[in-house]
Amino acid sequence: MSKRWSVVLAGALLSISVAACGTPGEPGAPADQGTAGAGGGTSAAPVKVGLVYSKSGPLATYGEQYRQGFTAGLDYATKGTGAAAGHQIEITEQDDAGDPAKAVAAATDLIGQGHSIIAGSTSSGVALQVAPLANDNKVLFISGPAAVDAVSGANKYTFRSGRQTYQDVATAGSMLGDVSGKKVTVLAQDSAFGKANIAAVTAILGAKGATVDAVEVPAAATDVTPFATKIKGASPDLLFVAWAGTNAAAMWTTLEQQGVFETTKVVTGLDIKPTHAIFGKASTQINFLSHFFDGAADNAAYQALQAGLEKQGATVDLFTNDGFVAAQMIVHAIEASDSDVDAMVSALEGWSFEGPKGQLQIRAEDHALLQPMFTATLKGDGGNVVPVLGDTLDPAAVAPPVTPFK
Repeated sequence: MSKRWSVVLAGALLSISVAACGTPGEPGAPADQGTAGAGGGTSAAPVKVGLVYSKSGPLATYGEQYRQGFTAGLDYATKGTGAAAGHQIEITEQDDAGDPAKAVAAATDLIGQGHSIIAGSTSSGVALQVAPLANDNKVLFISGPAAVDAVSGANKYTFRSGRQTYQDVATAGSMLGDVSGKKVTVLAQDSAFGKANIAAVTAILGAKGATVDAVEVPAAATDVTPFATKIKGASPDLLFVAWAGTNAAAMWTTLEQQGVFETTKVVTGLDIKPTHAIFGKASTQINFLSHFFDGAADNAAYQALQAGLEKQGATVDLFTNDGFVAAQMIVHAIEASDSDVDAMVSALEGWSFEGPKGQLQIRAEDHALLQPMFTATLKGDGGNVVPVLGDTLDPAAVAPPVTPFK
């Protein structure tokens, strides 16, 4: 699923119906709106878009960020009209609660109701189940925070608006220096997200000469003490943490209590703002890779995201980017065609555009989203703990290998 990091290297997580704003004849609506091909006059048919994401469940916080970013992105991409190419964009939200079965049922229902575009997967497990459904029904699917690499190259109808695990690990690798001969342990949950991180670390750092093993924790585990004790006893040179979910704070507290930070270098992904304070004194000892955070970039899209979130009483955070970019992609696709999904796909393939993170490109060969990545540290700022930007990695430096469509 798209789980993001629970302050980890990977992270991914993600929450209302966004009503299309402005109808023909109202302020802000394009003057030339009309029935498709009829040269104006009556309202063009709306384009139905379904958002299937974690409004509830363990990834609900991530889901809410995605939804907030999507709202801001739709406003930005449509210049406040809620329409593209003369067609109002009607959004219907469905809660998958992070359950692949619920997600498939919701997406199937939306497709049956005429939704030609589905977006929003927060969980990697969900994304991997919705992708084949999109292919079978020939609808456009834009996965959200789900980080699993297999979303890229899944099929011609599947895209993503966030980063993928390979980009996370490649970013971590940029901070590690020479890992040849070093022992690397991956601490991850026993899930699609966790296994994807284990595989990625093994492939990337293992190829550089590191010996990689893993400690997998059941996703429902409430006590990770036995796992932390195992890591402390093994004393790896590097502990790579890939975690997603609401039990992140307990996991980090346990690592601190067991003295893991005293003997092992820890690398993990920077998670959402509320988690920044959970590390305590260990926060300055951790190397963070980051997909996105408040202050990571500054461009027109970032400023629009920030302003759009402020209107909602929210602030820039980890997965607000993914929702914003999804809206940009959907509007671009509809501008190519309101009903021909193959034309939408063709318009997105190879498209280069500016998102809140910086310059992005959708690789035509497998629909991987090439994007900059960041490194960061944490510092105290009064009573808060805030991230400090380290390096901004060029998209090419962390680009995953091409995965041809199956």
